[in-house]
Amino acid sequence: MQLPTPIRTLAIALTTSIFAGACGGDPGGPATATVAGLVKAADGTVIAGATVRIGTVTATTGANGRFELMNVPIGTATIRTTAADFDPRSESVSLTAGTNTHDVVLTRGEWGARAALLEANSEFGLAESNGKLYVIGGYPASRVTVRTVQIYDIASDRWQLGPQLPEPNNHGMAAAVNGKIYLIGGQLTADQEGYVDTVYELDPAVGAWVEKARMPTMRSGGVAVVHAGKIYVAGGRVPRGNDFAVYDPATDLWEVLPDLPTQRNHITGVAINGRIHIVGGRLGNGLSPLKTTAHEVFDPLTRTWTTAAAMLSGRSGINGVMARGCFHVWGGEAPTGMTPQHEYYDPRTNEWGSLRDMPIPIHGVVGSAFVDGVIWVTGGGTHIGGSSGSLHNQTYRPEVSCE
Repeated sequence: MQLPTPIRTLAIALTTSIFAGACGGDPGGPATATVAGLVKAADGTVIAGATVRIGTVTATTGANGRFELMNVPIGTATIRTTAADFDPRSESVSLTAGTNTHDVVLTRGEWGARAALLEANSEFGLAESNGKLYVIGGYPASRVTVRTVQIYDIASDRWQLGPQLPEPNNHGMAAAVNGKIYLIGGQLTADQEGYVDTVYELDPAVGAWVEKARMPTMRSGGVAVVHAGKIYVAGGRVPRGNDFAVYDPATDLWEVLPDLPTQRNHITGVAINGRIHIVGGRLGNGLSPLKTTAHEVFDPLTRTWTTAAAMLSGRSGINGVMARGCFHVWGGEAPTGMTPQHEYYDPRTNEWGSLRDMPIPIHGVVGSAFVDGVIWVTGGGTHIGGSSGSLHNQTYRPEVSCE
């Protein structure tokens, strides 16, 4: 039977529309991509139950380790993959219309241990210079503040005692600039008193501490971050939790900077792409359960503060360091007690991810180092409060990269 021309045209249009719909396309809409692939471990073992995400499109791998993401916008995108017991992985991919194949290999960082400290310790500052770690001041389980300086040589895995501090110090902020070690602020006793504004410099070649220009205010329990040859010192115990100032070792001068927006103590921080990042901390003194996830960023060029993605959980007594472009933060005290949590911040995506828990949770160390591919997690208290200084010298070899 011959259909009239208008009906014939309508039938052809209807058939075309049904065919396009069945193929998952919209002739009038934007082109999209499908991404399919396999998630496996470094040894080739397929990983079931992994989550693969591009933007808001998410898929979970089956028993065969395979995934498929459909209707993803074409162009450059970030594919993020997570799985239990593996480090998260973020990769940039270039997608074209149609089916794209992309396999993912997940790895995991490894925790380890090296030679134990000579003396048990916590609530101290740590700095690294020329392959040596300097554990400065602090106190053991007795809570008697010490003048001790313990020096660890990474290459030989050996400790030795260094030049003693001019006076006892705990909760000090340590840093290294141009081969010299600095201890800034802190306090003389284990109680919440005796805060100091002293600044001491150690030239390892000379072997003696020298007093330098004092900090504008007396405070302890903050963090020192080195950037462009200067030391930025943020936060501190109440009432100095908002304090923020920068010290220039070249001129031996201090400059007071705009206050840290969220007053806090027992924090950590690093420099990322020319800006100072300060995260976490305790809002009160002592064993205050008031912890924060705050992540505030200072730009030395504009002299202004902004905020970045908050931490995954609020805790204090944390420590952190930059490694392979990622900001690692571990341990500390949560409102419920000690935590082994280990997470990292990816500056490229402004996101936090979780990593393998640390074997022995610690708190009470400010300052770390990433040397020879290893993050150094040295000393610290193993129970809440200040009566559990340890000899532990833990390490973490990260696989995750944010570069």
